[in-house]
Amino acid sequence: MFKNIITIVFFLSTLHMVYSQQRPRELGINIGVLTPGTNNAITDVKGVKVGQITLDKGKKVRTGVTAILPHSGNIFQNKVPAAIYIGNGFGKLAGYSQVEELGNIETPIILTNTLNVPIAADAVIDFVLDQKGNERVRSVNPVIGETNDGRLNDIRSRHVKKKDVIEAIKNASGGSVKEGNVGAGTGTVCFGWKGGIGTASRKLPKSAGGYTVGVLIQSNFGGVLQIDGVPVGEELDRYYMKGRLNDDADGSIMVVVATDAPLDSRNLKRLAKRAMLGIAKSGGIASNGSGDYIIAFSTDEKIRVPYQTRSSIQNQSVLHNDYMSPLFMAAIEATEEAIINSLFAATTSTGNGYTVEELPIEKVLELMKKYGRMK
Repeated sequence: MFKNIITIVFFLSTLHMVYSQQRPRELGINIGVLTPGTNNAITDVKGVKVGQITLDKGKKVRTGVTAILPHSGNIFQNKVPAAIYIGNGFGKLAGYSQVEELGNIETPIILTNTLNVPIAADAVIDFVLDQKGNERVRSVNPVIGETNDGRLNDIRSRHVKKKDVIEAIKNASGGSVKEGNVGAGTGTVCFGWKGGIGTASRKLPKSAGGYTVGVLIQSNFGGVLQIDGVPVGEELDRYYMKGRLNDDADGSIMVVVATDAPLDSRNLKRLAKRAMLGIAKSGGIASNGSGDYIIAFSTDEKIRVPYQTRSSIQNQSVLHNDYMSPLFMAAIEATEEAIINSLFAATTSTGNGYTVEELPIEKVLELMKKYGRMK
């Protein structure tokens, strides 16, 4: 009898380990109708790189840094068209006003925790000033996003240092992106379960331009979890307004949307707005205490903004409004899937005196089958 119990426990543990190594799409959960890119990640947008530093130490440190680079060159010298949309502004995002005013981003984008925004900004300034070609630069607008990981992480001690931010930038690469308890997602909580970093992408058909939209998110928010329309939060009896403290809807989500479509800042803001629909489809409610920010940029080389130019006129060819709808759909689908990817990749974490459980993937798969969303 005892041996049978041990065998069952070992089997369930092994089963979860297998599931946790697979993304939802690999398990048969296909969110949306558009086709993902090769890596189903923000790095499917040509030129985009992601670097991460994870600080997971002792009993109290559960935090980190995630850096997103729009391209591999000197971003300050060749700025990218960009926009930021604020779904709910309970947050400390740095760099917003200049992006809003000028419509471009001139530094790597950094995600970290709330109290490390200032030191991350300082690190990015150091990085930019030290780059070759920037010797005469006297103004830098670092873009730093955050969510509050103060439940699992000793946030008041501000463990992220400048070297961590710079290292995340320098180790950025293309290809697959680690998800879950990594980088800026090391200490986050989502829908009452362990959240983290998540990413996804969509490749439009040639008839719609053939453009790619990639999304990376830092999930730390709440509401009533839905996966591909299935009411998972309700079925698992864990959701906002259920009455338990750990089901609080406050938190935040950072979303970074990249595309190779030639979009100006106006249409990038329109694209960023659609990411909010992806958040809503996952069950997020943009609560009073949630900072919901979407940063969008275009990597199209022909519409980059040079730091110095001899011409007073900048000629650009940008996508017509009438061709935006497929990109809107791609942003919605990729945002929704990135959130779910973050939950599937995250594992149970104990830190700072709290334990936050991972999403019970086996039960979720049963629910998906129950509602006919997978075989």
